Amino acid sequence: MLRVSGNKINGLGERTPRRASPFFWHPPELHPFGDLQVAARTQSRNCPGAAEQFRAAYTYPDLIPVAAERRFGTAEVFGAEARAFALSNEADEFGIAEMNPLWVFEGYEIHEPRVIVLAFAHDYEELRQVPSDESNGAGVTEVGRQYARGTRASYALANWIRAQGYQAQPYPGPAASALLLIPPAISAGLGELGKHGSMISRHFGSGFRLAGVTTDMPLIPTTPDRFGADEFCTHCQVCTKACPPGAISNLKQVVRGAERWYVDFDKCIPYFVEAASCAICLAVCPWTRPPVRPNLLAKMARRISERSEQGEN
Repeated sequence: MLRVSGNKINGLGERTPRRASPFFWHPPELHPFGDLQVAARTQSRNCPGAAEQFRAAYTYPDLIPVAAERRFGTAEVFGAEARAFALSNEADEFGIAEMNPLWVFEGYEIHEPRVIVLAFAHDYEELRQVPSDESNGAGVTEVGRQYARGTRASYALANWIRAQGYQAQPYPGPAASALLLIPPAISAGLGELGKHGSMISRHFGSGFRLAGVTTDMPLIPTTPDRFGADEFCTHCQVCTKACPPGAISNLKQVVRGAERWYVDFDKCIPYFVEAASCAICLAVCPWTRPPVRPNLLAKMARRISERSEQGEN
């Protein structure tokens, strides 16, 4: 039983927009769930192979100094080069958004005006073996593997940008820092928010992780990608029924002034800790299943097209 409600800290029911409060995965002294956080890390690292991957995720390379001589160029060229660099250095998807102050956690500051968001796709067959335990760590090891890729890729991209003479700061998971990752990822076109509280991508379904890089390099934002996942979630019950603690609601809720999908923290996290991580909702999501995703994309595209035509007539 949680002594303090994480839902209250997260702003559930609040109708006034505000910045998010530090929560799970921030330094323990910044939130009341430090003991659970330590237990979660201990449990997950007991799974075979997981400790090595998570050590890699928390092994942060050195950041090089920003070059004294700034290279000049157009936002179009810099964007194309940054994308090419990221995709050739472990990232599977790339997007750009203009910074929104609401994406910065309370108590932190970010001065760079833009954020690059990177996605790292899971191996579906590995991911679907969740939750893991001390006899089979494939699922949680796969989660650690993608977080480790995010650490390496975000630091590599930040150093590439710094070598061009621009500020850049990496923000990999799973340890939370100043930057919320899901809101800029949605703005940058990497996917839509799903009922399970994570993102759904047209390319990877729910099976991917995120990392970010903030920068003052001139870049043109990419556009949001609306392909019908949000609408699909209003009728789909798969993750709701599969969630062991019943943390996934069928209805959107108001959180810090915005109506959106929300997962009950007080139900989710205790189970997450006990099970040495979870990710069941990501693995069972129909969008995550490679054979199913193309059909869903086609179905939702037809529905969106039909609605558009009806609106025009």
